[in-house]
Amino acid sequence: MSFPKYPAYKDSGVEWLGEVPDHWMIGRLKNVAKIRSGQDYKDVETEDKEAIPVIGSGGPFAFATDYLFDGESVLLGRKGTIDKPLYINGKFWTVDTMFYTEISSQSIPRFVYYLASVIPFSYYSTSTALPSMSQFDLSNHCVVIPRRLEQSKIANFLDHETAKIDVLIEEQQRLIELLKEKRQAVISLAVTKGLDPSVPMKNSGVEWLGEVPAHWDVKKVKYGVGITGGFAFQSSDFIDEGILLIKIGNLYENKFQPDRQPTYLHSSFLASHSDWVVSGGDLLISLTGTLGKQDYGFAILMEGGERYLLNQRVAKVVAHSLFNNLFLKFVLQGESYLNRLYSLPEGTKQANLSNDDVVGIEVGVPPLKEQKDIADFLHVESSKIATMIVTAEFGVALLNERRSALISAAVTGKIDVRGWQPANPPSQELNQENKPCLEGL
Repeated sequence: MSFPKYPAYKDSGVEWLGEVPDHWMIGRLKNVAKIRSGQDYKDVETEDKEAIPVIGSGGPFAFATDYLFDGESVLLGRKGTIDKPLYINGKFWTVDTMFYTEISSQSIPRFVYYLASVIPFSYYSTSTALPSMSQFDLSNHCVVIPRRLEQSKIANFLDHETAKIDVLIEEQQRLIELLKEKRQAVISLAVTKGLDPSVPMKNSGVEWLGEVPAHWDVKKVKYGVGITGGFAFQSSDFIDEGILLIKIGNLYENKFQPDRQPTYLHSSFLASHSDWVVSGGDLLISLTGTLGKQDYGFAILMEGGERYLLNQRVAKVVAHSLFNNLFLKFVLQGESYLNRLYSLPEGTKQANLSNDDVVGIEVGVPPLKEQKDIADFLHVESSKIATMIVTAEFGVALLNERRSALISAAVTGKIDVRGWQPANPPSQELNQENKPCLEGL
């Protein structure tokens, strides 16, 4: 879909705005909205879920007996997540790490929301460790200001068009979740029942394991492995480049993710801390996460010839003669094993696993030849599913880019939508061939 440009443009004098429609005003955010500070909510917090929502950077998360504002407002981050404005309509309380806005009567609140969405937050951020925005910088941010009627047109256009894109994103995200569920189901079935559905079964004697093939053994993992916890390296030894230190975040979602907040040590640590060197073929598992969330217990099998160092709260599991290494990785990713693992940590917030927790769980143990067959099968099947997930995630990224580009083009006047009219509701306009195929999963 293409849109016309405005008949005439002028130089805005602002780098990130470029040329803007000739009849638009150039002003500052404070000309369309007053920036107000949020407040701590502890004195007004209530358990009543019918009360007034308390809004943080991720949306509503608590409830209050009083409100800071009633009406349409755009919320902006002050600390932490600063680049995700929120549109709110109604009574709300917002926290002291957020700003809220009182929209000018000459401005359309939804337009102001889209205007805030294209603020170059990285230009203003005052801290790299904890991104933050000042009230002064936000208030004085340069913006373009069309007439109120034109703002309404732009807001209506973006509401309609972004809704269409959001439907497609939701479909892709649903596809991703279904693919992840399918991968989990394939792994869990194979490592507990095998590949041949016709073999005789027996009761494993373990409640969370259920029946296993009659010729399999049932043993605790510890009888076939050794396990070593990571080392507590000193932050004063961290450098900008060198040997990557593998931390719990680098194992997220059972994938080796070296780009997640990378930390490096000098290569001399490979010799001085040889017990914590990681290389291809090593099986790793993360030991710390959040109670009630499945954000730990991730297991990966390292590949390639590069060497790394192992940080605390990540363990290296070394398979002995009882286990095929690849099969063991899939066992540690299986549903029955993980359900038992997640039941072990105690406390209120942080979940911490011990080495004994990891290796003290009973699992089904096929003969080594069968382990290899199962592992090879799962490697092929999970790789196919992983490829489909990557394709869907790439689709989501493209859709988000398209959404951002459309908003930017509309609110900075690169396209003229004054003559735009919706043809149908967003859900009816989506062409069926553009939707991801969910059948058969």
